[in-house]
Amino acid sequence: MLTRLKTKSERKLAKQICKVVLDHFEKQYSKELGDAWNTIRDILITPSCWQYAVLLNRFNYSFELEKDLRLKGYHTLFQGSLPYCPKSMKCYLSKTPDRMPSERHQIGNLKKYYLLNAASLLPVLALELRDGEKVLDLCAAPGGKSIALLQCAYPGYLHCNEHDSLRLRWLRQTLESFIPQPLVNVIKVSELDGREMGDAQPEMFDKVLVDAPCSNDRNWLFSSDSQKAAWRISQRSNLPVLQIELLRSAIKALRPGGLLVYSTCTLSKAENQDVISEILNSYSNIMPVDIKEMARTCSQDFTFAPTGQECGLLVIPDKGKAWGPMYVAKLKKSWTTNW
Repeated sequence: MLTRLKTKSERKLAKQICKVVLDHFEKQYSKELGDAWNTIRDILITPSCWQYAVLLNRFNYSFELEKDLRLKGYHTLFQGSLPYCPKSMKCYLSKTPDRMPSERHQIGNLKKYYLLNAASLLPVLALELRDGEKVLDLCAAPGGKSIALLQCAYPGYLHCNEHDSLRLRWLRQTLESFIPQPLVNVIKVSELDGREMGDAQPEMFDKVLVDAPCSNDRNWLFSSDSQKAAWRISQRSNLPVLQIELLRSAIKALRPGGLLVYSTCTLSKAENQDVISEILNSYSNIMPVDIKEMARTCSQDFTFAPTGQECGLLVIPDKGKAWGPMYVAKLKKSWTTNW
């Protein structure tokens, strides 16, 4: 049973829920996730209970802002000891659906914070970026994960790629809003089809992030155009093909010994576990990296659903932990070259 909506704003938002998408998700996810889907669905269709984390920008740090967040009851994310969590990355979250106002984009002024779904930091941390490394963010727009990566370390070279021209402009503006000019000099922004990156820059990168185009569950549920939504659903089965092609390109671009992280913001098994299983079955030099410890350490802030994979995590929205969906898988390219 759907949660009863009480406020006018909630009733208004409820009218915007796309029935075509909800019915499709209902059919698929009730099978894949069982009883957990009931809670997930109620949270996804009720934006008033969504939560927003505050990622502080170390390039324009504000002690007063951090103090104010603490006074409001925010606490730091990853209070436990993650295998990799640099002190330079500071993220605050509230257990209530409080949302800080977004800062306006002003040329020449760096923003103090970035609002995000806290689960989107998991793929960034899984990448374990170190100072001086060459890193590729293959599908980088709108830029939140690129910003988060730069909170963790100073890469020797960061390549942010985005194939969609409208999203590319969004990416450029995000970088301009958060990154000081000296650091911008080690960042390259490109508009290449991600499937071509591996051939264009073979074995160039120490770390590669593939935050792949996916059936974005939160956004799709609020599609205002039902015809467009129906078309999206009809094309959904093509997404795993694209995701696998992007991963194949990323593998080519990754140097032997390097790490690759794959992520999506969908619950779909076909776009998550099945994609990674296909890659692992296709390459003898791509190895799964166990990230179960990340789930154990983060369990106080996130709820995880079983994936059947040691290398894969799935964050599902839960009461008081309305983060996700976010799937994260971690792979390593070995020094052998046969596939």
